[in-house]
Amino acid sequence: MKRKVTMQDIADRLGISKNSVSQALTGKGGVSTDTKELVERTAAELGYVYKGKKTPKENRQLTIGLIATEFAFSMKSFFGEIFLSVEQNAINNGVNLLIQSISESAKNDLILPSFIEEKRVDGVIIVSHISLDYINKVISTGIPTVLIDHHHPLIHADAILTNNRFGAYLATKHLIDLGHREIAFVGNIDFSPSYYERMEGFLLALKEANITPKEEVIFLTAKEENGAIDRKIKSLKHIPSAWLCVNDGFGFMVSSSLKSFGLKIPDQVSVCSFDNGQLSQLADPPITTMAINLKLFGSYAFKQLRWRIDHPHEPVQEILLPANLIKRGSTGRVKD
Repeated sequence: MKRKVTMQDIADRLGISKNSVSQALTGKGGVSTDTKELVERTAAELGYVYKGKKTPKENRQLTIGLIATEFAFSMKSFFGEIFLSVEQNAINNGVNLLIQSISESAKNDLILPSFIEEKRVDGVIIVSHISLDYINKVISTGIPTVLIDHHHPLIHADAILTNNRFGAYLATKHLIDLGHREIAFVGNIDFSPSYYERMEGFLLALKEANITPKEEVIFLTAKEENGAIDRKIKSLKHIPSAWLCVNDGFGFMVSSSLKSFGLKIPDQVSVCSFDNGQLSQLADPPITTMAINLKLFGSYAFKQLRWRIDHPHEPVQEILLPANLIKRGSTGRVKD
């Protein structure tokens, strides 16, 4: 019976260590390209077949899926950058990426994309909110899943999030440091957990500054419509000297509405918003805002999903990315 060829046989033939042979055959660093080729050629001559420890899954190209609602896909200035970041990371790492939008009917009927239903992807990235039931149905397939810009106590999945509380806290503190004691809050906190968290950061900053929030200027169910904002401001007996808005859309509308009522920004009233989108930059004057690095969302989500695929039983992780204050012409010091 012919004796089985071993790595030691190859090492003896070439006059190198067994460890060098192992490094060459497993593709690890530590040996030159010439040595690697020589080891592989000698192994073939001697009839040695290396049986690696990689599973079939590790040997094939990974495929991941990215899903979001049609509404999220339509918000190109915000989520568009995240989509592009995920796509670029996939290309750079040789990973296949499948993308599909989730229609309102698919969401309501809990119809999953075929590549998830048939488990043709190794992992899934969900951008923004779809619905609690829909996201949990995706997770129930057992496919590793990472969420971007959304989380919930009943969703057991990794999430990449903005530190909304701290961001809103810093934005509110900026207004307080400028001398403002009457600060309005505008947003629909039922629309997104992010907006609710921003309200919490706003209230925390007021509490630390010993400022009692005034219920009449805290708009928690505001509609992102010009007419609705106009009516809210017009209904006030007294206009607060500063306004914190949960996103740049509200910030732009509040700024436009205040100016239409003859108020000068920032001489008479200050406006601060969140996201650093195009509207904050196009406003006149440009709006002070909390900037979010959208590319980081994509790269962190991709990296986390790759890790989760390899570590399916590790505890769920939430990664908070910071929001940074960008001071512009819409905020100023209170004048007597």
